[in-house]
Amino acid sequence: MHDMSESLSKAMILGCAGTELRPDERAFFCDERPWGFILFARNVGDAGQLGSLVASMRDCVGRPDAPVFVDQEGGRVQRLRPPLAPDYPPAAAPGAVFARDRAVGLRAAWLMSRLMAFDLARVGISANCLPVLDVPVEGAHDVIGARAYGHAPETVAAIGRAAADGLLAGGMMPVAKHMPGHGRAFADSHLSLPVVDAPLEALRERDFLPFQRLNDLPAAMTAHIVFSAVDAQRPATTSPTVVNDIIRGEIGFDGLLLSDDVSMKALSGDFSEKARAILAAGCDVVLHCNGVMEEMRAVALEVPELAGKGLERAQAALAAVGPADDADESALRAEFAQLFESVA
Repeated sequence: MHDMSESLSKAMILGCAGTELRPDERAFFCDERPWGFILFARNVGDAGQLGSLVASMRDCVGRPDAPVFVDQEGGRVQRLRPPLAPDYPPAAAPGAVFARDRAVGLRAAWLMSRLMAFDLARVGISANCLPVLDVPVEGAHDVIGARAYGHAPETVAAIGRAAADGLLAGGMMPVAKHMPGHGRAFADSHLSLPVVDAPLEALRERDFLPFQRLNDLPAAMTAHIVFSAVDAQRPATTSPTVVNDIIRGEIGFDGLLLSDDVSMKALSGDFSEKARAILAAGCDVVLHCNGVMEEMRAVALEVPELAGKGLERAQAALAAVGPADDADESALRAEFAQLFESVA
């Protein structure tokens, strides 16, 4: 049974500025009660510090199961580094193994996620923003690049499933991203708004397919991208047409839908406007990452308490994650190392 106080949480996930909560952050989180939190490299010191920070975040909202997210993909997107976690290869690495031997590639992806779950669980993190289900096209911006499992939708779907299963086996919530697909972007949505002019049929065949195959995952994150064939005016994150017709409709995803980071430059308007537009489009939760207090206050002003379908999805996302299996960590690490040595 979930803590009833969850129904008083606000529909947002927030970050903080440093390695411990400042008094103003603590007071703000206690007052505003975000549903979850997200961590970045700036928040990571040693294991003791990180465990304390995570515990203090949950303490502020009075919910021991408040989810704490991180982007721990491997390659260049990895917030916990040695000695807290080994440097993992990028997603393209299990993809390369898969190209030579399907079964071994799937095992590599599962192992990598299962090992990440050991690293994250040790410090209290409960959700990893993985798998990346984007399918890059030739010439697309390198913002995805080696973060993708491959360049064929079937490959991305198969390896993405193995990666998600590895997280779930470790008691970790997977978050599919960036729905309905970031692979055609010729710009970095952290810096500007990409526009994808591909026809709907091409998007269906390539971009949407991995998300359709994994539409049963508990949570997903949107893409700040305009798909002109669907909604020429608004990026997916703030487009009711993309959210309702494509993500909920064609892709068939009914899990918890988080916006990508509201502070990315792809979105226009002030923070209150952006938060309003995200929720009006049909996203369940607004994600704000950089820990800037003034921005978080503006977001919090517009974000209501989780209720109705959003609350149901949030509760279902937590309930979808069971306890970790009893896998032997050192045996799995040895297998992973050997697997990548043998294909290097």
